[in-house]
Amino acid sequence: EVQLVESGGDLVQPGGSLRLSCAASGFTFSSSSSHWIRQAPGKGLEWVSFISNSGGTTYYADSVKGRFTSSRDNAKNTVSLQMNNLKPEDTAVYYCVRDGGKWDFAYWGQGTQVTVSP
Repeated sequence: EVQLVESGGDLVQPGGSLRLSCAASGFTFSSSSSHWIRQAPGKGLEWVSFISNSGGTTYYADSVKGRFTSSRDNAKNTVSLQMNNLKPEDTAVYYCVRDGGKWDFAYWGQGTQVTVSP
């Protein structure tokens, strides 16, 4: 069974930092690319970042480029999202998503809440 478990969400002040982690199991982690997708209160889903299976390729939404960095440790079956200079508009539930191939958002974690507020 595929499982993705996010952690690290918290309440943080604007300008602060957080590191989200996603622990994966139930599949060959090193063979799958991963995404982070978020959903702000009352809004639709917003794709945030992509990291290839090797970690050698990353892409980011313009809204987070230069502030967020995705990384992965295939030995530990984890993918992370380092978020710096957080803004109130980054407030959202953040989901770790396994890529099923060609940007098919096949499997989702349960999400972790990030709140950016003074």
